[in-house]
Amino acid sequence: MLREIKYIGGMKLKTLWFFIGGIFVSCQQIPLNKDIEYFQPNALRVELLKGREVKNVKDNQPEFSWAIRGDHTYAQQNAYRIQLWDITTNMNSQPIWDSGKQNSAQSNAVSYQGNQLQVNHNYKWRVKVWLNTETNKMVESGWSQAQLFTTDKVFSNTASQHDLVSTAVAPQFIKKIPNGRYLMDFGKVAFGYLELGLNSDRDGTINVHLAERGNEQGALSEFGEKSSVRFYSVPVKVYEKFDVYAVHPPRDKRNTKSGKAIAIPGRFGRITPFRFVEIDTGEVNISNIQAKQIALHYPFNPYASSFNSSNDTLNAIWDLSKYSMKATSFAGIYLDGDRERIPYEADAYINQLSHYLVDDEYSLARYSHEYLIEHPTWPTEWKQHSVMMAWTDWMYTGDVESLKASFKTLKEQKLLSRFANQDGLLSTFPNGTHKTIKDIVDWPPVERDGYELKKINTVINAFHYLNLKQMAQIATAIGESQDADDFTQQANTLYKAFNRTLFDSKTGLYIDGVGSSHSAAHANILPLAVGLVPDDRKAKVIEFIKSKKMAVSVYFAQYLMEALYQNGEADYALSLLSSKQKRSWYNMIRVGSTISLEAWDDEFKPNQDWNHAWGSVPGNIVGRYILGVKPLTAGFEQMEIAPQFADLEFIEGKVPTIKGPVTLSAKQVLGKSVTLTITIPNNVNAILSLPFAKGKQVKLVTINNKQVKFNANTGLLDDDALLAGKYLVEVFYK
Repeated sequence: MLREIKYIGGMKLKTLWFFIGGIFVSCQQIPLNKDIEYFQPNALRVELLKGREVKNVKDNQPEFSWAIRGDHTYAQQNAYRIQLWDITTNMNSQPIWDSGKQNSAQSNAVSYQGNQLQVNHNYKWRVKVWLNTETNKMVESGWSQAQLFTTDKVFSNTASQHDLVSTAVAPQFIKKIPNGRYLMDFGKVAFGYLELGLNSDRDGTINVHLAERGNEQGALSEFGEKSSVRFYSVPVKVYEKFDVYAVHPPRDKRNTKSGKAIAIPGRFGRITPFRFVEIDTGEVNISNIQAKQIALHYPFNPYASSFNSSNDTLNAIWDLSKYSMKATSFAGIYLDGDRERIPYEADAYINQLSHYLVDDEYSLARYSHEYLIEHPTWPTEWKQHSVMMAWTDWMYTGDVESLKASFKTLKEQKLLSRFANQDGLLSTFPNGTHKTIKDIVDWPPVERDGYELKKINTVINAFHYLNLKQMAQIATAIGESQDADDFTQQANTLYKAFNRTLFDSKTGLYIDGVGSSHSAAHANILPLAVGLVPDDRKAKVIEFIKSKKMAVSVYFAQYLMEALYQNGEADYALSLLSSKQKRSWYNMIRVGSTISLEAWDDEFKPNQDWNHAWGSVPGNIVGRYILGVKPLTAGFEQMEIAPQFADLEFIEGKVPTIKGPVTLSAKQVLGKSVTLTITIPNNVNAILSLPFAKGKQVKLVTINNKQVKFNANTGLLDDDALLAGKYLVEVFYK
């Protein structure tokens, strides 16, 4: 749909205008093929690494990506030109590679095609584009600013990643407490160490207590033998007069003795998650206390996303999930938490999804996924999550390089088709009958809702169905058409067998497995989430799922939320998201954590980590379903915007994509009208699904004050996809 009215700076304009040098200029005044800065490419990436200067590029044939500037002004790329220099050899030389003008709309993962790059060299690259604008005239952009990158010491197939960074965080307060000790609170838990400056009246030793939990009365240390809540007492030798000390925790064998535990770079020393510091001065008198929490994390852009709504509880839960993405990135790979510091596929998948929705950062997920391809863990379903991670990486980046490299492993080791019977149903390992695979359903086991583990397991087979559909798309994307056909046929066969064998027609529910008469919440949630439930069975299944409330763990809540939002249950889903019961995300905040927990409460897992990213499900559910932004095709060439804000009176937020951010704000007068303001980045088509209120008939829909036709059943517009730009959408009910 081409728009007749544009909104720029709050003004309605009949044509496209922009501001240059103190005057307004229209598109008709722009000479063809003249460089202009307005559409200059930005957000350059090499091997998914963003930033003006990046290191550690491991690929000798890297991929380049960029976005198109424009600020609410439509432009669609139809050609690009890339130049690359070797600035180690000669900074002022001619480019060593010039792609020439390539007639293509591709702006994600464009492969380098020049002579082989050299290890440990400095390069820079830039790009310019040709675009069709709203006036249907061709515009040639100016050159982007150059991105500098350094190749690694050795080329490899390992995903490139940024170095870890540290942030110095000041305490919210330092005060003396009744026991004579000094207490400081840094506001949030972070992984790192303490930098402590102080005046001492003599040489001596003080004891510094680093704690994950505490309050204004002091750091908390008593949690029982099985607890994984962190508390360390560190003796620090101090010297007379002023000095600065680095206070690191002692070695914790729980997360360093295992060969699978991820080591922290030695330059940072030992680290621990802590928020509170309590200092026992003993016989030493100290003053002029200065302190910083040196927080270790992967580079993180706090401005890439935002969310606010009329529900303060939901806002706080989203903030918790967003911060969890930054705080748990301390090892440069997605981990299960501090207790083990080991990557696990299901943990990493939820981490990946939520990270994508709060920061336009894709390299950490790519590295974590490829690490787990080579270092798999034991649960059956976790292997299946590797396929899900591969598919999600591709959909959000548009880059097939990793798919090509891992396709054979995904097909032969992660897909698990080798365990299928003649009906296509997987027969797996519920009781440890295989050395390296064991069905898990949910974790911890107390969260399984009485699930009966059978060899033909409903949850395993539902994941397999999803894997087959994803693998068919992956195979098509990399040109493996025969495999794509085979996967599609397997999925169709499985669909029929699943609904014939694992459905109880008497109850209208899915059973836990062949030979079981029990129907756990999980056995119904996952089939609904992955599209295995026929329409005529959905009502009963949804009714049953809702009757169970939050009968799953923080991990399986991912699929509960997806099942509800994908099937018109936004109101009930929101009630669970913003619940204040013990089994809720709010409970994580209530008990004092600032990072998502491994379980709903210590009651359900006494040794749980208080820093576990798989508890951050709202971080992706808010962006994907409440704000409603998801890729429909790889790399966001086409996206869906389908906000589902239930009874929220207003929402506003920014969702990052590799093409640029989508912003959305909405206000509704319940039962009367909804007003949406949406901005769509350039080089994207968006399919808008209107947020119709349940039980209400729509009288009128307008976009930029112009009436449009729509489908009253689906909420979809009858017209073409929305192109880049800013839209005012109004829905009026009868």
